[in-house]
Amino acid sequence: QVQLVESGGGLVQPGGSLRLSCAASGSIFSINAMGWYRQAPGKQRELVASITSGGSTNYADSVKGRFTISRDNAKNTVYLQMNSLKPEDTAVYYCNADGVPWGDSYVYRYWGQGTQVTVSS
Repeated sequence: QVQLVESGGGLVQPGGSLRLSCAASGSIFSINAMGWYRQAPGKQRELVASITSGGSTNYADSVKGRFTISRDNAKNTVYLQMNSLKPEDTAVYYCNADGVPWGDSYVYRYWGQGTQVTVSS
Protein backbone atom coordinates (compact mmCIF):
# COMPACT_ATOMS: atom_id res chain seq x y z
CA GLN A 1 0.00 0.00 0.00
CA VAL A 2 1.33 3.41 -1.02
CA GLN A 3 0.07 6.68 0.42
CA LEU A 4 0.63 10.25 -0.76
CA VAL A 5 0.22 13.04 1.77
CA GLU A 6 0.10 16.64 0.60
CA SER A 7 0.68 19.81 2.58
CA GLY A 8 1.22 23.52 2.03
CA GLY A 9 -2.06 24.74 0.62
CA GLY A 10 -3.92 27.78 1.90
CA LEU A 11 -5.14 31.29 1.20
CA VAL A 12 -2.79 33.76 -0.47
CA GLN A 13 -3.18 37.17 -2.07
CA PRO A 14 -2.64 37.65 -5.80
CA GLY A 15 1.06 37.91 -6.54
CA GLY A 16 1.95 35.82 -3.52
CA SER A 17 3.68 32.47 -3.23
CA LEU A 18 2.99 29.04 -1.81
CA ARG A 19 4.99 25.83 -1.69
CA LEU A 20 3.22 22.49 -1.84
CA SER A 21 4.80 19.25 -0.67
CA CYS A 22 3.77 15.66 -1.26
CA ALA A 23 5.44 12.73 0.47
CA ALA A 24 4.98 9.14 -0.61
CA SER A 25 5.16 6.41 2.01
CA GLY A 26 4.39 2.75 2.41
CA SER A 27 5.57 -0.34 0.62
CA ILE A 28 7.34 1.35 -2.26
CA PHE A 29 9.93 -0.36 -4.42
CA SER A 30 10.39 2.52 -6.83
CA ILE A 31 8.73 5.71 -8.00
CA ASN A 32 8.92 6.88 -11.58
CA ALA A 33 7.24 10.14 -12.55
CA MET A 34 5.57 12.39 -9.99
CA GLY A 35 3.35 15.33 -10.66
CA TRP A 36 0.75 17.85 -9.65
CA TYR A 37 -2.76 18.25 -11.03
CA ARG A 38 -5.45 20.73 -10.11
CA GLN A 39 -9.19 20.91 -10.34
CA ALA A 40 -11.17 24.12 -10.10
CA PRO A 41 -14.93 24.11 -9.40
CA GLY A 42 -16.86 23.08 -12.49
CA LYS A 43 -13.72 22.21 -14.44
CA GLN A 44 -11.88 19.04 -15.31
CA ARG A 45 -8.72 18.03 -13.51
CA GLU A 46 -5.70 19.29 -15.42
CA LEU A 47 -1.98 18.64 -15.33
CA VAL A 48 0.01 21.43 -13.73
CA ALA A 49 3.53 19.97 -13.79
CA SER A 50 5.34 16.66 -13.79
CA ILE A 51 8.87 15.44 -13.15
CA THR A 52 10.59 12.17 -13.97
CA SER A 53 12.89 10.28 -11.65
CA GLY A 54 15.78 11.72 -13.65
CA GLY A 55 14.60 15.29 -13.16
CA SER A 56 13.03 16.10 -16.53
CA THR A 57 10.11 18.47 -16.10
CA ASN A 58 6.95 19.39 -17.95
CA TYR A 59 4.61 22.32 -17.27
CA ALA A 60 1.21 23.51 -18.35
CA ASP A 61 1.50 26.66 -20.45
CA SER A 62 -0.55 28.57 -17.90
CA VAL A 63 2.07 28.11 -15.15
CA LYS A 64 5.34 28.25 -17.10
CA GLY A 65 7.71 30.79 -15.59
CA ARG A 66 5.71 30.98 -12.36
CA PHE A 67 5.68 27.43 -10.94
CA THR A 68 8.63 25.12 -10.34
CA ILE A 69 8.38 21.41 -9.67
CA SER A 70 11.18 19.53 -7.92
CA ARG A 71 11.67 16.28 -6.06
CA ASP A 72 13.83 14.63 -3.46
CA ASN A 73 14.18 11.01 -4.50
CA ALA A 74 15.72 9.99 -1.18
CA LYS A 75 12.59 11.24 0.60
CA ASN A 76 10.10 10.19 -2.10
CA THR A 77 8.81 13.74 -1.99
CA VAL A 78 7.73 16.13 -4.73
CA TYR A 79 7.39 19.89 -4.34
CA LEU A 80 5.59 22.62 -6.24
CA GLN A 81 6.85 26.17 -5.73
CA MET A 82 4.15 28.55 -6.88
CA ASN A 83 5.03 32.21 -7.41
CA SER A 84 3.12 35.17 -8.83
CA LEU A 85 -0.14 33.43 -8.02
CA LYS A 86 -3.30 34.54 -9.80
CA PRO A 87 -6.97 34.12 -8.85
CA GLU A 88 -7.30 31.64 -11.71
CA ASP A 89 -4.82 29.37 -9.93
CA THR A 90 -7.48 28.73 -7.29
CA ALA A 91 -8.19 25.01 -7.21
CA VAL A 92 -7.72 21.79 -5.30
CA TYR A 93 -4.21 20.56 -6.04
CA TYR A 94 -3.52 16.84 -6.18
CA CYS A 95 -0.17 15.14 -6.35
CA ASN A 96 0.34 11.84 -8.08
CA ALA A 97 3.08 9.27 -8.34
CA ASP A 98 3.65 6.37 -10.70
CA GLY A 99 5.15 3.70 -8.49
CA VAL A 100 5.93 0.02 -8.16
CA PRO A 101 5.06 -1.59 -4.82
CA TRP A 102 7.36 -4.13 -3.22
CA GLY A 103 6.65 -7.60 -4.53
CA ASP A 104 4.96 -6.33 -7.66
CA SER A 105 6.10 -5.68 -11.21
CA TYR A 106 3.40 -3.30 -12.36
CA VAL A 107 3.39 0.47 -12.27
CA TYR A 108 0.39 1.98 -10.52
CA ARG A 109 -0.74 5.60 -10.36
CA TYR A 110 -1.32 6.84 -6.85
CA TRP A 111 -3.10 10.05 -5.82
CA GLY A 112 -3.02 12.29 -2.81
CA GLN A 113 -6.14 13.53 -1.07
CA GLY A 114 -5.81 17.07 -2.43
CA THR A 115 -5.01 20.41 -0.86
CA GLN A 116 -6.95 23.63 -1.40
CA VAL A 117 -5.17 26.65 -2.85
CA THR A 118 -7.16 29.89 -2.86
CA VAL A 119 -5.80 33.06 -4.42
CA SER A 120 -7.88 36.04 -3.39
CA SER A 121 -7.55 39.53 -2.02
